[in-house]
Amino acid sequence: MSLEFVTNQEIIQAARKNLTQDIWDYLSGGAESETTMRRNRLGFDYLALRPRVCVDVSKIDTSTTFLGQKLRIPVMMAPIGSLQTITPEGGVAVAKAAKEFGTMNFVSSVTQPSLEEIAASTDHPKIFQLYIRGGLDWCKEIVDRVLKAGYVGLCLTVDTAHYSRRERQMMNRYLPPNKRTETARHYQGMLTWELMAAIKQHAGLPFILKGVATAEDAKIALDHGVDVIYVSNHGGRQLDHGRGTIDVLPEIVEVAKGKADIVLDGGVTRGTDVLKALALGCRAVTIGKLQGWGLGASGKDGLVRVLEILEDELIIDMALLGVTRIDQVNPSFVCKSYPVTYPHEMSAFPHIPGRRLV
Repeated sequence: MSLEFVTNQEIIQAARKNLTQDIWDYLSGGAESETTMRRNRLGFDYLALRPRVCVDVSKIDTSTTFLGQKLRIPVMMAPIGSLQTITPEGGVAVAKAAKEFGTMNFVSSVTQPSLEEIAASTDHPKIFQLYIRGGLDWCKEIVDRVLKAGYVGLCLTVDTAHYSRRERQMMNRYLPPNKRTETARHYQGMLTWELMAAIKQHAGLPFILKGVATAEDAKIALDHGVDVIYVSNHGGRQLDHGRGTIDVLPEIVEVAKGKADIVLDGGVTRGTDVLKALALGCRAVTIGKLQGWGLGASGKDGLVRVLEILEDELIIDMALLGVTRIDQVNPSFVCKSYPVTYPHEMSAFPHIPGRRLV
């Protein structure tokens, strides 16, 4: 990479300079009081790492696999709607970054360009994320397009029965393009386990359920044969006063008992965050806000640089933790501790002047 960013803090600052207030608030904010969003960060801050010493860590392997596909690091791109507002290439920029770096991306059904154009832009494996905007026949039609386009997995988002009150956006009188043009969003509120099962059966792809936040729903998902449980609260952008995703994770892992892989998003901004999630049972994590900040800083190249910096952090963190491979990270490497910063969307970056960019 030729970009001179050496920390993700610099990338966030560059994104703030490039993005309008509307887009910045859409990307960086949460719902109502933003309590859930802050708890995502606070949950990671309440965990400390327990390093082991006198271990040969001269060679570090950060790679893992997901759905049988190799990942250079256990970090993927979360689905983000209206990516075209952040960078002109939209979802194609994310696909190109994922391909160049060596990871996977989730393609949102409410971003641009079309699912076919994003699929055709690179030849690396991608996962399609579906929002329900019609009945079963409508869903089948979309899934048929997904299958024809060659996606390797299908992700169904289930925590958006109603669009939330995102007050940063509301005070700007701003709506993202996907919400301005939608006329059938009410179908998302009609989503049931039965409809989920019918979509899963029709797709015949590895099936990921995104938005699981309780052990009870994790058990139902397993009873329906879900392949991957995606622990998410939409980055704190849906139900306010929910728990942080890392706080939810242990009860999901306890229910899953290895029957399904688990991925997580929400507040992941550092290599140490990735290790904490892996230690508590995740196969991999995804990044949303950090992905958007990378795109806002310098499009595809900015996102690749975000991933390179995360990789560098992971290599150092793993060596200092006393592990050489991802599969060595387990619960013995984490414990409860005390946070030292006030949680917000950028609190993991203490060297940003003023600490917050609003």
